Amino acid sequence: MRTFASIVVVTFLLSAAAMPVHAQVSHVAPQSILDAAVQDHVAASAADRETVQRLLERPEVQAVAGDIGLDLRRAQSAVSTLDAQQLSTIAAQASQVERALAGGQSTITISTTLIIIGLLLLILIVVIA
Repeated sequence: MRTFASIVVVTFLLSAAAMPVHAQVSHVAPQSILDAAVQDHVAASAADRETVQRLLERPEVQAVAGDIGLDLRRAQSAVSTLDAQQLSTIAAQASQVERALAGGQSTITISTTLIIIGLLLLILIVVIA
């Protein structure tokens, strides 16, 4: 019986020692691919931030913000605090407004105004939360 117990203990110790060795196996993806994915994410976030900031600098948006009493400087500073998902959503809306304004609309329609107001409010709500 003592031999059986010794065999069990030795087997257990060997299997316990093998676990850390197995845990040190390299990642499935090479480091270069992981680095490229991080760089892509950073670049996409930077592009989204630039899109939102560019929209907030437009005179039409500044006029709408002034008309409804929103502090545009606060919204501009809040863009840097947005997480990736919030930033992506707001950048998509900002792109839509930019396309509408660049498409030859000389006046801001009600739908564009609502998108701008919604965008500004969303930025401010995220900052407050």
